[in-house]
Amino acid sequence: MTPITEVEGRRLSLSNLDKVLYPATGTTKGEVLHYYAATAAEALLAHLRDRPVSFLRYPDGPDGQLFFTKNPPPGTPSWVRRAPVPHRESEPSEQVVVQDLASLMWAANLVVEFHTPQWRAETPAVADRLVLDLDPGAPATVVECCRVALWLRERLAEDGLTAYGKTSGAKGMHLLVPLVPTDSAAASAYAKGLAVRAEKELPDLVVHRMRKALRPGKVFVDFSQNAAAKTTATPYTLRARAEPAVSAPVTWAEIEGCRSPADLVFLADAMAARLDRHGDLLAPLCDPEEGRPLPR
Repeated sequence: MTPITEVEGRRLSLSNLDKVLYPATGTTKGEVLHYYAATAAEALLAHLRDRPVSFLRYPDGPDGQLFFTKNPPPGTPSWVRRAPVPHRESEPSEQVVVQDLASLMWAANLVVEFHTPQWRAETPAVADRLVLDLDPGAPATVVECCRVALWLRERLAEDGLTAYGKTSGAKGMHLLVPLVPTDSAAASAYAKGLAVRAEKELPDLVVHRMRKALRPGKVFVDFSQNAAAKTTATPYTLRARAEPAVSAPVTWAEIEGCRSPADLVFLADAMAARLDRHGDLLAPLCDPEEGRPLPR
């Protein structure tokens, strides 16, 4: 029998709570839902709010089939907010916007990663944050990503911009920068210029092109997620990995001190203590007063 629970006045059917989603740790779907409801909700909702959400679904765990969707899944309740989203090649479509705890728990019950663009639903293609995705090519790891992140932080600071870091929840890390509302094309051009400069000044460590042949032992500085059509894993989302790894905000001290990939792996059960200790390290991204303009 599927349990029915009430969240903020909404009735939700939560299914398969005993199902093991992460065999490496024995983590069940019920524990995943508890993470979202009891640990991550406040911080995660701040980063989801007013942004159209794309879902990577993994209902049978990370070793099962993965489904990436931007459209509202079948059976989306009428009370879950939707927003029109323009697409260049078709008529505007709709995407889910997760505004509240009830919507968050409905989505989490589908077993999803949350992915969001750098803009808000009311202002498509107008970015209020910039992102640089640092992706290591083996044998490089997140340790090399941290070296690149420190270099990028200095260059961004020279341009009057403040960078914040989080793990990708996979192999790499993301740098995020609060902006005054800026055309996504301008943000993309700036990010590309920074990636090209990084490769020029750190040729043994950085590559800015996606070609896999160029990437072994180097960090790919992916600027493409600033494009209006692209998305990035939302802070605090769980990822479809062997373990319930979180895309977790990190301090610059942690980035500076990283000596092993294990130093920057944070699982769901570690996040309550981190939030108690640090609060939301990415809170400035949600404060319009923190946004700064791109250099002219």
